[in-house]
Amino acid sequence: MRELNLPLTPEDIAGLQAYDQVLLTGKLYVGRDQVHSLLYERLLRSESLPIDLMGQAIYYMGPSPAPAGKVIGACGPTTSARMDPFSPLLLDHGLKVMIGKGPRSQDVVDAIRRNKAVYLQAFGGCGALYASTVKSSRILAFEHLGPEALLLLEVEKFPAIVAIDSLQGSVFTY
Repeated sequence: MRELNLPLTPEDIAGLQAYDQVLLTGKLYVGRDQVHSLLYERLLRSESLPIDLMGQAIYYMGPSPAPAGKVIGACGPTTSARMDPFSPLLLDHGLKVMIGKGPRSQDVVDAIRRNKAVYLQAFGGCGALYASTVKSSRILAFEHLGPEALLLLEVEKFPAIVAIDSLQGSVFTY
């Protein structure tokens, strides 16, 4: 199990191989379909983004309401394939780490390798476990999207598995 700090360095990413287990600590963006669509559209129009994607990580999840005394409710991963139409462009603009569940399209795999990025698999059904790693949460943009707004989490020892590495490794059959 490798403990890594976010944002990952190019050396961190180059050293990861499919099936590696990691624990992530640091700043982690959260965005799903609608956030990806809005970021994608802004990039197509050459407009500025509410965040700097360079070297950053994004987690595909929708949080549950926070119970009393907690930072966030259950926050397990959602299906990554829904972000596939948008991911290559985001990777081409500096995104380096994507975290979700399930396989990715060949276009995304190619963009991961072209950009020396990585895709991490989070564990479905473990929303309470992931919530226990979240130390803070705040909305950064697109507040009108409610639970699907663009968030910034501070996480500590967030567990994941390298699903697609920056070279040729993958836990999926392509």
